[in-house]
Amino acid sequence: MIETGTMGVYKVTVSSQNTAKTMGSGSLEVFATPALVAVLEAAAVVAVDGRIDENCTTVGCGISITHSAPSIIGSEITATATVKEATERKIVFSVTASDEAGVIGEGEHTRVIVDKEKFTAKANVRRNRYVK
Repeated sequence: MIETGTMGVYKVTVSSQNTAKTMGSGSLEVFATPALVAVLEAAAVVAVDGRIDENCTTVGCGISITHSAPSIIGSEITATATVKEATERKIVFSVTASDEAGVIGEGEHTRVIVDKEKFTAKANVRRNRYVK
């Protein structure tokens, strides 16, 4: 089981590839909210990396965040995920992202531990059932 307080950190630089304008979530050249979600999830992945069975992985199943400040191109974003609670299958993280000027977003992210093969098989069955 993952211990409460376990942390992961993930960093990214704001570039033209992760702005709201490029990602379609707005019209400005600032760090996009979908990119913020991605770095917060990446920090959570880092937090559990090497701490679960090698036949398993985690998948995101919930996120609730605020994106409270803009970050311009060239800013370095540091995302941190800290395990708030963990059970045998579910991990809840407190997540925060900052740039050089301070906090830009925070909230909570939930991931579940799944068997890689079983999860992939389930996804394939689901797809094959509905895609012809």
